[in-house]
Amino acid sequence: MILQEFDAIIDRMKLAFEYADNLGQYVEAARILFQMNDQLPDDLQLVFEDLDDPEAAKSFAKQYYTEIKSAIVDYRQRLMTV
Repeated sequence: MILQEFDAIIDRMKLAFEYADNLGQYVEAARILFQMNDQLPDDLQLVFEDLDDPEAAKSFAKQYYTEIKSAIVDYRQRLMTV
């Protein structure tokens, strides 16, 4: 994947995450985090805990969004050096 393709995909997903998060749709926000994680190479993907309880979705989304952003930055740096 080239940097521009990755950026376009991740930008759309970030907007969708922020929209869902702002509307309080934390289960949907968590689903978007799973999709964002799938866009990363295997060595940068996070190992998520299972999200069984919709009540836990808010804390899940808050906790993992920061970690996903960090992994995205790492992957972007890789793509820029290729």
